Amino acid sequence: MVHDPVQLEKERPDRLRVLWLSTIGFTVMFAVWLMFGVLGVPIRKEFGLTDVQLSWLSAVAILNGSLWRLFAGILTDRYGGRLVFTLMLFFTAIPAYLVSRAGSYQELLLYAFLVGFAGNAFSVGIAWNSAWFPKEQQGFALGVFGAGNVGASVTKFIGPALIASIPPAGYLGGLIPGGWRFIPFLYAVLLVLMGFVLWFGTPRQDKRPGQGRPFLEMLAPLKYVRVWRFSLYYVVVFGAYVALSAWLPKYYVDVFGLPLQEAALLTALFIFPASLLRPLGGYLSDRLGARRVMYWTFGIILLATGVLMMPEGHIVLYTKGGTKEVMQFTMNVWLFTFLVFLIGVGMGIGKAAVYKHIPTYFPRDVGRWGAWW
Repeated sequence: MVHDPVQLEKERPDRLRVLWLSTIGFTVMFAVWLMFGVLGVPIRKEFGLTDVQLSWLSAVAILNGSLWRLFAGILTDRYGGRLVFTLMLFFTAIPAYLVSRAGSYQELLLYAFLVGFAGNAFSVGIAWNSAWFPKEQQGFALGVFGAGNVGASVTKFIGPALIASIPPAGYLGGLIPGGWRFIPFLYAVLLVLMGFVLWFGTPRQDKRPGQGRPFLEMLAPLKYVRVWRFSLYYVVVFGAYVALSAWLPKYYVDVFGLPLQEAALLTALFIFPASLLRPLGGYLSDRLGARRVMYWTFGIILLATGVLMMPEGHIVLYTKGGTKEVMQFTMNVWLFTFLVFLIGVGMGIGKAAVYKHIPTYFPRDVGRWGAWW
């Protein structure tokens, strides 16, 4: 695609509005998508759930946030991100509100699944920003948008304090619920407000690069092996990030015996680098090459996870002479947090590096295949 420099400069304010408002909207959606990581602790206590039942709440939300990514990207290319993103914000507000009113585990499971649609906002934003930014700026732009992953830390920061401070009976005779139920209620309100801000704050004349293209043509890159290979790369830097974001608060509580507020804050030490370093990853990929940056981040992740896999208590070493040595090893909370922080650094930079491959190999389909991952 050839870009006219004069037209690019003229559209610059519109591009920036799309970028920043979509990033804020994605941050809110990501917070909603992964809210059960913190809410799961008081939910388990109220409903008397087993660990398996609790894990299903996060699992169904994460699953539904992954199923529709390709189609969300196609819809965005066809109809524009302004329309698709706004509709997603309004739709997700409904199950978020219903979570605050759930009276049984079955209801929670259904509403958690529907809340999972929030995860597909990532695909919409990637496709939308790809349509507005020229190829040479897409690495940085997609990195900035991807930093909305930091939304995973929002509930970690505000959740425990609000749960403790809002009376269980809520306010206005229960119209505003209290305790843990206040969090999804608050998110429902924010989603509606964000929907209006996005609709009225972004350009009416939207970019629709897929308009008029046959549906099967838009699926053509699926035949390339590299599409599937890049998808596996992204499982490492993003799929594992989502899993850890949802799982770490409970792990800190159960294994290290920390209160929920401390567990949530330590989890944020993983989420921040894994989210906010994404623009840096885009910049480094633009300057040094995506493949080199990606391999370096994989090395960091592999090193940290290798130490995390070491057995607790002691490690038995055998020398060539047949003698046995025992090395004492204890995984305390600070060493664990440091290693998880390193993994977050690798994931934050690595996510942008993986994405930088898309405009190189699929310049006409950046949004769609970015959405696929």
